[in-house]
Amino acid sequence: MGHEIQYILESKRLVWLVAVVFAVVILFQYFEFPYGDVASSLFSAGRAQPPVSGSYPPQASPQIPKPLGNITRFDGSNYTRPVDEMVDNAIDKGNDVGIENDFESERDGDTDEFTRTDDGHGVSGDQIEEIEGLAPEKVRQFNGDLSTNNVNSSTLQEKVTGAASPITPFLLSPASSPDSLTSKTTVDATAIAPSTALDNSTSKPNIVSPNSAPNFKEPVTSLKNPNLPANDSSMKEVPLVKENHETPMGDVVTVSDMHDILLHNRASVRSMKPLWSSMVDQELLDAKLQIENAPANDNDHALYPPLYRNVSRFKRSYELMEKTLKVYVYKEGAKPIFHQPQVVLSGIYASEGWFMKHMKENKHFVTNNPKQAHLFYIPFSSRMLEEKLYVVGSGSRDNLVQHLKDYIHLIAERYDSWNRTGGSDHFLVACHDWATDETKKSMNSCIRALCNSDVKKEGFELGKDVSLPETYVRSPQNPLRELGGKPPSQRSFLAFFAGQMHGDVRRILLHYWENKDPDMKIFGKLKKSKNNRNYIQYMKSSKYCICAKGYEVNSPRVVEAIFHECVPVIISDNFVPPFFEILNWESFAVFVLEKDIPNLKKILVSISERRYLVMQQRVKKVQQHFLWHVKPVKYDIFHMILHSIWYNRVFRVDPIN
Repeated sequence: MGHEIQYILESKRLVWLVAVVFAVVILFQYFEFPYGDVASSLFSAGRAQPPVSGSYPPQASPQIPKPLGNITRFDGSNYTRPVDEMVDNAIDKGNDVGIENDFESERDGDTDEFTRTDDGHGVSGDQIEEIEGLAPEKVRQFNGDLSTNNVNSSTLQEKVTGAASPITPFLLSPASSPDSLTSKTTVDATAIAPSTALDNSTSKPNIVSPNSAPNFKEPVTSLKNPNLPANDSSMKEVPLVKENHETPMGDVVTVSDMHDILLHNRASVRSMKPLWSSMVDQELLDAKLQIENAPANDNDHALYPPLYRNVSRFKRSYELMEKTLKVYVYKEGAKPIFHQPQVVLSGIYASEGWFMKHMKENKHFVTNNPKQAHLFYIPFSSRMLEEKLYVVGSGSRDNLVQHLKDYIHLIAERYDSWNRTGGSDHFLVACHDWATDETKKSMNSCIRALCNSDVKKEGFELGKDVSLPETYVRSPQNPLRELGGKPPSQRSFLAFFAGQMHGDVRRILLHYWENKDPDMKIFGKLKKSKNNRNYIQYMKSSKYCICAKGYEVNSPRVVEAIFHECVPVIISDNFVPPFFEILNWESFAVFVLEKDIPNLKKILVSISERRYLVMQQRVKKVQQHFLWHVKPVKYDIFHMILHSIWYNRVFRVDPIN
């Protein structure tokens, strides 16, 4: 009996011991194992790991652009191989040129072009033309908006912190409820009759920013995986970051960075949805579709493919502009600030005067019916605005800003076109340095063609705004006077610069290079000569023309260099060069960072003679896009400015349906 009691007690102790051990194990797993899955962890060694928070399930992984060699494809299309690459391949195969052993292949790190290093055998300009004239049997067309090297979503995110939402335009408050403006970009907006565009209760319209209206909700754009079902709760909506011109960037935004930002903005930013539909919206959408699907076309002898980011797209877009585009020119505004281009046809602000002159005189693009217009031109001169209204010594430009704001109130009161799109189909052309700042508030939703195209500190927006060429016209009667320069063999100077000491960059340039080297003709302001002959002759006789920024990033020397067939060397950090969305600037110009001014000569002499000859020939070919004519001609600067405005509008339109 005693043994049985002892056996029972020992059994109870064993059971308690097992129970305690089990409890300890359970407690240990409770605190140490995630997801609260305790029991199954004891019996299922192969338990699948749950997804990390915010990630996609395997069947719904996001579609990331796949790199193709050194090129990232954003839209599943092919890339047009640079002509230089095809030419070099032809040379390597010994095709018909006879200089296949004269050059050693090297990779140009800034572009997709293959260049050659001269090993002692010279090559003439005619030979360069013959080499570059070789055409491939087939051209692979890149249907993306722009080509890019080593670009992916992560690198874009580093350069632009999030995608920008539609810009916040000034709107004339409609009489209807502000709630009617609330929409998501993935949902059709409610159409509003044109009659609601004006607040008839007041004699002067009340222009407000949409997000300041009562009950207004900021539009939200969602980035959704198209492969997921609509009700898949594992996929979260990612709202686009509200546009902010102070987007964090590095100290220097390089040309490559600008290229990436432009790609990013093209993919993520749209203008405000129209408040009611119009036939012109569908025409713009049709044009966009045709441009995106432009067939490969490099047989236009007026267009040299290496000069363009995508020559087929540019050609198709230009054709559609000629066929489709209608512009309404507002008749409001008092002279000389408005409607008087004659006072700004010479000097460094001539671009805004010549464009206004040609636009107002044009019979092909201009329409008198606002309902037919794809674009609306605000015909003012930023130069005359400064000359007539700025109080010297006041240090304030508030009255200039107010003058433009009052003008917007005026046209918004008389027309419903501004309110329909929040001004996103309106544009201005202004070359004064102050114009960028003066138009930031009441006109920031417009497409702004600006000479001061500083992408970092001035709020210039790639994909919306247009970099306007700053042209120095000396003779309004003959804007092509002194066109051209000496052939390469007669250009005896390596580099040339002369100018007043505006800004720090020019002082640094002169500190290192003025009277330091006979090959480097670097001066301050030159002595006066008849028709500025000394300055012009230096440009005509130099291989490279230094285009150093002044107080702002822009300089007329960029166009002057092209005018005189001198390869531009641009020393201006954060400067967006003209027609950036169309032209491949790195194929015919040299970009030098401001910090590299001490190494300027080393950089220039490192460029092979063959590469220089290629670039110089391209400068001559691109020259047609930078020339003013008394009567506009195809592909000239007037048409190029208008085309860039048209092009940016086409790729930002966001229709109701």
